[in-house]
Amino acid sequence: MIEDSASVRRLIEVCLRVLDVEVSAAADGIEGLDAARATLPDVIVLDIGLPGMDGWEVLSHLRSAPNTRDIKVLVLTAHAQPEVAQQAAQGGADDFMTKPFRPTELRERLEKLIADT
Repeated sequence: MIEDSASVRRLIEVCLRVLDVEVSAAADGIEGLDAARATLPDVIVLDIGLPGMDGWEVLSHLRSAPNTRDIKVLVLTAHAQPEVAQQAAQGGADDFMTKPFRPTELRERLEKLIADT
């Protein structure tokens, strides 16, 4: 996951424990993009409001590189406006959720994305 809020990172980790998946976290866009390039995860939970490089830039970099373009990306943001969801879809995100989120819904959506890899 690429999320600048420590409390949200912790909540996501707790949500995903039951899935028996390895969870890695980055607190800013640059660190997150570097980690994604190095580890090629199955799925990325991506915040938009990140320091260093925002989530839109991260998504653009992921989608433009051959080795990362197929990584599933779930955009998770506090920006609930319809145009933000549309921008996520146009940018190549595989799913979109807003904060605050229901942990069970996040887990279900991530399970679906993992199954589609």
